[in-house]
Amino acid sequence: MTEHTFRRPIAWNSFAITDVGCVRQVNEDSIFEDADKALWAVADGMGGHEVGDVASRKIVEIMSSVQARESLSDYVDAVEDALMLANKELIEYAQIMFENETMGSTAVCLLIVNHVGVCLWVGDSRLYRYRNQQLQQLSRDHSQVAEMVQMGLITEEDAETHPHRNVITRAVGVERQLFVDVNVFSTQVGDTFLLCSDGLYNSVGKDVIERGMQLRDPEEGALTLLKQSIDNGAQDNVSIIMIKGLPSKIT
Repeated sequence: MTEHTFRRPIAWNSFAITDVGCVRQVNEDSIFEDADKALWAVADGMGGHEVGDVASRKIVEIMSSVQARESLSDYVDAVEDALMLANKELIEYAQIMFENETMGSTAVCLLIVNHVGVCLWVGDSRLYRYRNQQLQQLSRDHSQVAEMVQMGLITEEDAETHPHRNVITRAVGVERQLFVDVNVFSTQVGDTFLLCSDGLYNSVGKDVIERGMQLRDPEEGALTLLKQSIDNGAQDNVSIIMIKGLPSKIT
């Protein structure tokens, strides 16, 4: 007798919110949420550069035109192509409007096909997964301090308060050749994912993020994390997308 393992479909429920924070006058973050496409993204316009809000909005605008694909590889290619197109258009826009001044944005994207998730990212906006009482960061920051941690020059604890922790080494719209990192992983019922800008994780600890992701409702979880960030005096814009996997009804 041949045994077959049946994997029940997963329904992904999500909630997205972005806030200017407690210090900045302009929200340079942009968010994209489409549970029907199983595609989500957070983009953080680069502070200190020209019109970071325009840069992050351009990424989200192009991402919204991506069509879902049944083939995982085709879907990943489509999202990566969207980031490449955003990079090209931002560089051209800066040349025309700002005489080659730099404008750019981080980007972290999550797409899911069946029971496989893929994270694509540039910069230090993050993707976390909470599974079986364990919090895991699925992206790796493109930043000076992250590279210093990887080289063993400083500890992760030192990185959290390092004066250069906000200096990123990669962004969309800065260099003509864009390198997008990709991480492929399994998904299962009960998984919780969190996409966020650095405004969140720089204002709350991992213990707070973990408690927020433990809440059953993604809206409640996202709003709880946002409130804690604001209560802590968030120094930057805060963007949060919370996604939870529930058993899908079989039709």
